[in-house]
Amino acid sequence: MKAALIIFDHMTTLDFIGFYDPLTRLKTMKFLENFEWKICAHSTKIGAQVADDRGLKIAADTVGESLAGYDLLFIPGGFGTRALQHDRLFIEWIGTAKNAALKTSVCTGALLLGAAGFLKGKRATTHPGAYQELAPYCATVVTERIVDEGDIITGGGVSTSIDLGLHVVERLAGADARTRIAKQMDYPYR
Repeated sequence: MKAALIIFDHMTTLDFIGFYDPLTRLKTMKFLENFEWKICAHSTKIGAQVADDRGLKIAADTVGESLAGYDLLFIPGGFGTRALQHDRLFIEWIGTAKNAALKTSVCTGALLLGAAGFLKGKRATTHPGAYQELAPYCATVVTERIVDEGDIITGGGVSTSIDLGLHVVERLAGADARTRIAKQMDYPYR
């Protein structure tokens, strides 16, 4: 299984790391030993790095490469999503993940899934401050923390990223994997 973890300038790093941590434990804790991931950017201003909404720099493994061939797509949120949802080239790049079996987002990353057309006819959620902005992209905006529509999973605001990561862990490796990873993370919430 291969996962494409998207980064972009002005993203919210907690959105990214909250999902990344439990997900990558699938491999390090030996639940899915054939699990691979790449940190993917469409373009960057600083070599292969992006800068989050507070200036923290994160390096990409790939820049501008197609997202075809990945089984899982994850998009974090952040202020950068507001402009990127209207950036034709960026959205076309996200669209190259159309065949990914699982497309996920947290917070305003849902705006990017929506702009790429992945939320048509689906229920979805995002940060409460972006519900109205999300509405044109999906059938129904839901105020739930996690909305699982089968091949599309959206999570609410920033702190939901850990919950989303654990939800995806359970989808990929079962309830025992979720429980053991949450325990290793000292994460008692369900």
